[in-house]
Amino acid sequence: MKKFLCILMALCLLLSATAALAEELPALNWEDFEPIMEASGVTGEFVTFDEIAVKIWIPDGMVAGELTQEDIDKGFIGYFAPEDQSASLSVVYVNTDGMTLEEYGESLSAQEGVTGIEFGTVNGLPCVTYEIPEQSSLSIAFTTEAGYVLEVTCWPMGDENATVLWGAVTASIQPE
Repeated sequence: MKKFLCILMALCLLLSATAALAEELPALNWEDFEPIMEASGVTGEFVTFDEIAVKIWIPDGMVAGELTQEDIDKGFIGYFAPEDQSASLSVVYVNTDGMTLEEYGESLSAQEGVTGIEFGTVNGLPCVTYEIPEQSSLSIAFTTEAGYVLEVTCWPMGDENATVLWGAVTASIQPE
C-alpha cells in the first residue's frame, strides 16, 4: 500500500508539472522527471537521432515505425506507436530557412486550430510548445543553428495517463 501511495504521489507531482507546461512552460529537466518515472514503474529507453545529435526517451511499448520516402521528404526522422496505433509520437526535422524560435512561434499563431503557444526551455534548450485540440496533440519545437526546426508531436492528449507520459517524453529531449 505504501508503494502504491508513493507512486500515486509521484504521478500527481508529475501531472502538476505537466499541467504547468501547458500554462507557462517552466524550465524542464529530465533529471527532475527520471526519479518519478522510475518510482511509478514506467519504463522506456533513450533513442538517439543522429541527424540532429538529440536523444529522446521513448516509453516501452512504442515501436519505431518504418518511414517511407514520402515521410522522409516531409522531414520525418522518427515515428513511434504502440501496435494498436492508439497513440503516436513523431519527430520531424524541417528546413525553415533560418527562422528564429520567436518567428516560428509567430508562424504557429497564424495557423488555424493552433492554441496554447508557450516559450520556455527543456534541458537548457529554448523551445516553443503548442497544442492542436482538434487533433488532441501536443507539440514541442526547437530551432537549430542550421536553420531547421526539430518538432516532436505527441498524440492523444486528454487522458491523465497520456498527459503524464507525454510530459516525460517532452522533458527528456536533450542534446546527445
